[in-house]
Amino acid sequence: MTVEQKTSLAAVVTIDQETMHGIPCFTGTRIPVQTLIDFLETGESIDDLLAVYPYIPRQQILAFLELSRDIAIDQLTCAS
Repeated sequence: MTVEQKTSLAAVVTIDQETMHGIPCFTGTRIPVQTLIDFLETGESIDDLLAVYPYIPRQQILAFLELSRDIAIDQLTCAS
């Protein structure tokens, strides 16, 4: 993970032992990023997630997905 990716990710995801025992959450919330992944895995959409958690900014979700994609691609490239 690059320094730029870490910086960008810190604005989107918070990992703090004081909040949800260190589970990665969307910054400014107590909503684990795993919740988004669970929604998407079951065929639900970002809009479905936002209907339940309207206080997560859509841009924050999109930024998380974009950063996750970039980090995964970087890791796969390094592994090959």
